[in-house]
Amino acid sequence: MAEVEQGSAFPGEAAPPAIDSLNATDSNGTDSANATVAKFVSTPEGTALAYGSLVFMALLPIFFGALRSVSCAKGKNTSDMPETITSRDAARFPIIASCTLFGLYLFFKVFSEEYINMLLSMYFFVLGILALSHTISPFVNRLFPANFPNKQYQLLFTQGSGENKEEIINYEFDTKDLLCLCFSSVVGVWYLLKKHWIANNLFGLAFALNGVELLHLNNVSTGCILLGGLFVYDVFWVFGTNVMVTVAKSFEAPIKLVFPQDILEKGLAANNFAMLGLGDIVIPGIFIALLLRFDVSLNKNSRTYFYTGFLAYIFGLGLTIFVMHTFKHAQPALLYLVPACTGLPFFVALVKGELSEMFSYESSAEVLPHTPRLTHFPTVSGSPASLANSMQQKPSSPRRRHHNPTSM
Repeated sequence: MAEVEQGSAFPGEAAPPAIDSLNATDSNGTDSANATVAKFVSTPEGTALAYGSLVFMALLPIFFGALRSVSCAKGKNTSDMPETITSRDAARFPIIASCTLFGLYLFFKVFSEEYINMLLSMYFFVLGILALSHTISPFVNRLFPANFPNKQYQLLFTQGSGENKEEIINYEFDTKDLLCLCFSSVVGVWYLLKKHWIANNLFGLAFALNGVELLHLNNVSTGCILLGGLFVYDVFWVFGTNVMVTVAKSFEAPIKLVFPQDILEKGLAANNFAMLGLGDIVIPGIFIALLLRFDVSLNKNSRTYFYTGFLAYIFGLGLTIFVMHTFKHAQPALLYLVPACTGLPFFVALVKGELSEMFSYESSAEVLPHTPRLTHFPTVSGSPASLANSMQQKPSSPRRRHHNPTSM
């Protein structure tokens, strides 16, 4: 997971001019970004505002994503069915993530950073529009009255004829979906052309919220396997090598939340950023969402474990920022978040005598008996709200499929 970091220029933007400049180096003296970063001494007010904003932005997708994960799990629309992470998926994930991270590192070392980021920008441009549309669709639906003329549309593209006809694209949407897509497209063009940090954060928040909402751990044991594996992954790649820092600074995509520490001096044109990787939001977030679904399963009209996990996340992230600011070195946030987000809820469950009940809880067996696996290739089908999820779902059949028009 990308680390919490301070004082770097946003990718795609030139470092601000200064008399003195220095190379960002890690603790073992190696060049961590092979790039010059302008020396900037932020004011205490600017630093507090930047880190406070990062914490606040991190809490939004966790809180609302967890709430939406409950309604998502109870929903009857199969196109909006969440993905379930099994213990096998959780055990393999750190290995896959390590291979992907090191592969990106090699790509940035061998090929031109400019061309790699150009391809990545187009890829995340499309995904960002879909994710942001899915995120804002519930709010857009509440803005319109019940008598709003909401027309249904369908974009169908097939291959072959007769019995051999196959659907390539079956995209169903309505008028409200179009409005969401139009707004998201404007944000997408803004990000593509300007790489502005606000557009980056809008996409980043959308990705994080969709991840917390649509990625479901099937039980607490799986959550422990996933968080434990990524705990080791995060610590190794941040403290053991310069790979994580290099990729984080070179990767020009909305995979992190940023906030300028010099915003009080330069306003929206500020370019000296503190950053927080989306993995440090989504990974603890899906565990906290599992705690909320466990609370719901208890039928006690209480959200004890959800609020405990939520407060533990705030403590862990605050501790991360404190240590980073004290030692002036990028920190693997999961080093502090994993013990906090697992330890405190487990302690509360132990005190209440519900620890065995917590570990025996099965989210997938209760509301998701036929949830698709995490690793299937996407089929482009459904509404904008379902498309962000179906990007990873397995189609029920490789041949023709028939859908009823979905409404946001």
